[in-house]
Amino acid sequence: MDVMCKTGSVLKFIGGVVNKAVSFVVFSFLDLVDFILCFAYKVADFCIEAEWRPCYCSPTKEAITSSGGKILVSERGESKIVSLNSSKVQLEDISDTLYSRPSLVAEVSKLTVDELKKLKLDGTTMRSCKKIKKGSARSTFTVNSIVVEMLQGKMVGQRLHHIPTWSDCDCKFCNSWTFSSKDTLFVKAQGPKDNKAREDVIFIHGFISSSAFWTETLFPNFSSTAKSTYRFLAVDLLGFGRSPKPADSLYTLREHVDMIEKSVLEDYKVKSFHIVAHSLGCILALAIAVKHPGSVKSLTLLTPPYYPVPKGEAATQYVMRKLAPRRVWPVMAFCSSLACWYEHISRTICLVICKNHRLWEFLTKLVTRNRVRTYLMEGFFCHTHNAAWHTLHNIICGTATKLDRYLDIVHNRLNCDVTIFHGKDDEVIPLECSYNVQRKISRARLKVIENKDHITIVVGRQKAFARELEEIWNTASTSN
Repeated sequence: MDVMCKTGSVLKFIGGVVNKAVSFVVFSFLDLVDFILCFAYKVADFCIEAEWRPCYCSPTKEAITSSGGKILVSERGESKIVSLNSSKVQLEDISDTLYSRPSLVAEVSKLTVDELKKLKLDGTTMRSCKKIKKGSARSTFTVNSIVVEMLQGKMVGQRLHHIPTWSDCDCKFCNSWTFSSKDTLFVKAQGPKDNKAREDVIFIHGFISSSAFWTETLFPNFSSTAKSTYRFLAVDLLGFGRSPKPADSLYTLREHVDMIEKSVLEDYKVKSFHIVAHSLGCILALAIAVKHPGSVKSLTLLTPPYYPVPKGEAATQYVMRKLAPRRVWPVMAFCSSLACWYEHISRTICLVICKNHRLWEFLTKLVTRNRVRTYLMEGFFCHTHNAAWHTLHNIICGTATKLDRYLDIVHNRLNCDVTIFHGKDDEVIPLECSYNVQRKISRARLKVIENKDHITIVVGRQKAFARELEEIWNTASTSN
């Protein structure tokens, strides 16, 4: 038995070493590919749209000014002021992981140099201090040109930019929002009419998904009693599904929450409500709950992406590395690493898959003889690279410093029921994330679902999950 255990440990160690070695080679190559694609897209953008499209590879401009409110930008220790009009987006909402993603070779080199410095300076303490003139102290941020340029376009009071880029899909379904006079999210509502519903339930999907994740699975499986009692409101997040996909948006937490409030809470006159959220949507659910503490009756979180940040670590960078460790195995780690680290490779993936989603849907139906429903593909395909790229960084990585506060507020100030579901086989968001949330909210109930992953925690068990949700809502309504 001991021999078997030792053999297993040795094989695991060897596998880990091989994985790291292969990953180093693969991701070093991908760093080069992304660098080349940067120039390729600049040429393509200029030839097709007659303008250079900024990217996060670009250095910060020396001076960019407009008029109105001021935003401080620092570059190489030099502070500059960027002035903007009628600002709603604040620079604090921008995750530094958008423009600070060192190549793997550069990162390994830096770690090696740091270790050598530690050895050289063993037994000594280095201290540094900065002299700041009285009254001149201020917080500084490092951003590059794309942040400033997009902020400039966003802050001048313009409506959502309707024109898709050449690499985005231009089909009627993906751009249905351009035919509406209202800049609001797409919301699928189901339930009693004439305001006869006793309570409202808001469903928030996860990353690269849509309201169909709920409407095609849970909505048909709720009991007749639930359908007559509750009004179900499933929303397509900004940039996904049939919702607006503005090209000038940075898709910050503030923008996402504001649009949900405007499109759901205000348009449907929602006063008190239950929230059901999946994956990235859990972060938005917590932000809404904290903003409307007296209105939330229950909070149901499926696979919440919460990574507690150790002291001394850069929060956003730590979360990005936990989410996307730049490893070729497991497969989901490789996929998330492509999405997080490589702006131009991920744009190429969107160009191939999202722009041509009608072809992929047709081929899927052809191969499966129309036996596979395509609602999951709808959510996966119908978004823009701009929306996916910024939402991933600004919501999951960018909220790393905010989630602890949100969870503390839910624990200390909210009286709503909190229930967490997590698939035991989830390779996208580790089970430990849900245990981390439960530690922060002691009253939260955690249900680990055996043999289920990130998607099958709902898909494939929708009837059982519908019953579980109804029980949660009934219990919350009785206790409140």
